[in-house]
Amino acid sequence: MMIATRRRFASKMSSLPRRVKSEAKALTSEDDELPSFLNTSSESEEEEEEWEPKSKIAKRPRLPKKNEAKTKKAAASRSAVARKKIKKVAIKEEMDVSLPIAPVEDNRMQLLKPKEEDVGTKPKTLKQKPEVLKKMEINSFQGKNVKSLESDEKPSTSVPVVGNQVKHEKSEEDFAFDEPPFKKIKSTTCPEGKPVKNLGGNKVKEEFEMNWDIVQALSEITNVEPWVCANLIRLFQEENTIPFIARYRKELINNLEADALREVQQALEELRTVAKKTHTMIQKLKKEGKLSGCLLTALLNCRTLEELDHVSAPYKIGSKGTKAQRAKQLGLEPAALSLLQNPMELNLFSYIRPNTKGLSTIQEVEAGVQHILADIFAKDKDTLDFIRKLCQQRYICIQSALAKVSSKSGNEKDIDKFQLYHEFSCNIKNIQHHQILAINRGENLKILTVKVNIPDGVKNEFCWWCVNERWRPKQFLKPELMRILRNSVEDAYKRLIYPLLCREFRSKLTSDAEKESVMMFGRNLRQLLLTSPVRGRTLMGVDPGYKHGCKLAIISPTSQILHTDVVYLHSGQGFREAEKIKRLLLQYNCSTVVIGNGTACRETEAYFADLIMKKYFAPLDVVYCIVSEAGASIYSVSPEASKEMPDLDPNLRSAVSIARRVQDPLAELVKIEPKHIGVGMYQHDVSQTLLKATLDSVVEECVSFVGVDINICSEILLRHIAGLNANRAKNIIEWREKNGPFINREQLKDVKGLGPKSFQQCAGFIRFNQEYIKTFCSSKKTEFGSHALLTKAGAQGKKKSKPTPCALQQPNPLDQTCIHPESYNIAMRFLSFIGGNANDIGKSDMQQKVNAVIQKEGLEGTAKRLNTTVHTLQLIIDGLTQPEGFDIRTDFDKPDFKRSIVCFEDLSVGTVLTGKVENATPFGVFVDIGVGKAGLIPVRNITEAKLSKVKKRRSLGLGPGERVEVKVLNVDIPRLRITLDLIRVL
Repeated sequence: MMIATRRRFASKMSSLPRRVKSEAKALTSEDDELPSFLNTSSESEEEEEEWEPKSKIAKRPRLPKKNEAKTKKAAASRSAVARKKIKKVAIKEEMDVSLPIAPVEDNRMQLLKPKEEDVGTKPKTLKQKPEVLKKMEINSFQGKNVKSLESDEKPSTSVPVVGNQVKHEKSEEDFAFDEPPFKKIKSTTCPEGKPVKNLGGNKVKEEFEMNWDIVQALSEITNVEPWVCANLIRLFQEENTIPFIARYRKELINNLEADALREVQQALEELRTVAKKTHTMIQKLKKEGKLSGCLLTALLNCRTLEELDHVSAPYKIGSKGTKAQRAKQLGLEPAALSLLQNPMELNLFSYIRPNTKGLSTIQEVEAGVQHILADIFAKDKDTLDFIRKLCQQRYICIQSALAKVSSKSGNEKDIDKFQLYHEFSCNIKNIQHHQILAINRGENLKILTVKVNIPDGVKNEFCWWCVNERWRPKQFLKPELMRILRNSVEDAYKRLIYPLLCREFRSKLTSDAEKESVMMFGRNLRQLLLTSPVRGRTLMGVDPGYKHGCKLAIISPTSQILHTDVVYLHSGQGFREAEKIKRLLLQYNCSTVVIGNGTACRETEAYFADLIMKKYFAPLDVVYCIVSEAGASIYSVSPEASKEMPDLDPNLRSAVSIARRVQDPLAELVKIEPKHIGVGMYQHDVSQTLLKATLDSVVEECVSFVGVDINICSEILLRHIAGLNANRAKNIIEWREKNGPFINREQLKDVKGLGPKSFQQCAGFIRFNQEYIKTFCSSKKTEFGSHALLTKAGAQGKKKSKPTPCALQQPNPLDQTCIHPESYNIAMRFLSFIGGNANDIGKSDMQQKVNAVIQKEGLEGTAKRLNTTVHTLQLIIDGLTQPEGFDIRTDFDKPDFKRSIVCFEDLSVGTVLTGKVENATPFGVFVDIGVGKAGLIPVRNITEAKLSKVKKRRSLGLGPGERVEVKVLNVDIPRLRITLDLIRVL
């Protein structure tokens, strides 16, 4: 039976080259007509891909990855045979599919080499693979689960490719089982935390191919090196999250920050959208029979949606076609082409048809020819490139004016808001992002009219270039034909090209302004989320109000609700209520009051400031701070709040939220939808999809970089960790409630729905408090020992059950650090190299040992010795030397606690005050100086010399939460505006 199988295998091999040859021939004949992406792939094409000769293999940068995918498909197509002869054929197909272990063909061993170079796999794993196969052959007969082999082979997050392929062979019953192994392939790209600089060349195969290279296009848009763009495309394709890439794949992305990664991701999505829409349009036009070679090229050259819209507009189904289309239908296209190619033989009078509309007179014929020529000029790539280049060299301005309709009938208050833009003109190169958004809003409200002004000189130079260079006829033109050519060029510019340029300029300006607005919102949100927490204090949260009273909530240092109440401070009962507040503060030893900045905030602040000044709360030294209550009322009636505080009135929930925002801003603010936090600019005018995606990404970044303690964090906080979602977070909480605390990171793999990819993404951001785990384990050890024999006896003959968490699991000191499990091996080697102990993590002794080795060997020398990268080693050093319970937020600003108050009327020019940045915009920074109205520091007053040298900054701008010293420059009482100058950052 085995001999017959081999013969069949040999005959199949011998017959293959001929099929490949004929298939290649068929493909080339089809390619002459249309490009490859329009042709459907077949099974024989896949075989051609699989059995390519060596010469072709060398040219393909991403071959190893491709080959994996193709082998999967090939195996699936042979599943019918596999079902009949499962046991015998399984081994044969194993040898057929698996690249590393086939001694039959030298060709396949060649395929492994690029794989090893691309992925950075260690030679050690290669040596183990033949041994692994033996195990797997046995298992394929015994029907055991392959997963155990994988865990035996390598406990890291990286799953060996061979293990995946065996699992693939086991799934002959149902093709749907191919999904989990495919997830595992993705996590093998950079095993052992040692990724290479380039993941296989700058060429990236996209689903929809265009005439431009996506890597090059992405590099031009984002100003990021092409090799970094190529790596990022692959990393995003493999479903890696931004926090994971930014922290654990630094060498692949040239140390880019999360904001830059988001920008590249957004630009990539835009390019893919263009490519996808282009191909949809091509398929549609092909179906309608309108697709010509020129049109196909023009469509495949499009890089923006505006260009695509311009090229495809004439072919969209409407009530009537364009002027050029109508002229073509009358049969005037040959005349138009003849005017350019062979004008000596052109006789327009021969096209006159007295009874046909559009051809009845020579003027109508000339007009038809002119429309066709104008259409040709306006669609030509070289012509459009020339006019765009010309516009870049000239002064193009955008102008806005008060609309005539709004000036007659409109709300005066709204019209006054746009006073700056009633007679406004600015060069498009110099206009600010906030100005564009303001103009757009005014135009949408029909208060302003907007136009782009392109000087006449551009038109004149363009027309001369078209007539004398680009579209110069090949023969001498008669004067009347020359007149038609000139008119056609002018018509093309005025009717088609000028509107296109205006749309392009407006679209580009708006798109850039929206992106900047969203990025600014993201930066402000990050600054707010990373506000330093106020630990170890009992806090009183106050949600101010007039008629319905001020809601109070006292919370413990661990965020537990101790007491809630309502007091009426502003209805003549202030003195009586003061007694109640004093009693509560003394009872719970609370000396910090947190006041929300909503309605009645100023009056409530004045009330507390007055009592503090009179030392009413003695012996307590009470201080207060004002905190933003944006989103608190929305949160208080949300399902999350009802689940968290079921027995509490929604009005009192907001007071709890206000207090918790000071105690742990990140944990509290993630409960609120980011756009309700209100630190943006024109947030309702920008793309809501882009805004939501960016803000969610910023929240994920902040939560991940701060890290969460898996055994005490809430479900809401957990779902924002990279690689997790609401469902996975819920499963983790359920596992914790059922099995007790997690002991180490490896236990996360036992959670339902948490596959290798999710584990790889989230593991580095999840922390374990070692003291808590040690205490828990020691308390459970005796209990487990007394029941050990009973458990052993009861388990015999039954289905294998999961072990008790402490029975087999041991705490790993590295789990309290930011070191990823894929780098634990390197971390342990580094510890033995410096003579350190894992139990000394975060202690001064560890710091001294690390410093001694790095000073002697240098960072690069040590990395080379450990066979890892400098970035990975630096991360390991940070993880080992940071003190236990380290929080990146300690570098950020704390709330500003006060004891007294200043009124708006007390302000005078020259007064020096301290305040806290509330919001940052491109035109300036708003600062809360404690007078009820934020003052503005114009952007021209923020210079590098005034900023703190100690704090590392992403840009010149200040962010929410930073404390500043300012001087009052101007107070406009009627308009309630305060202009400030920045003295220094505190």
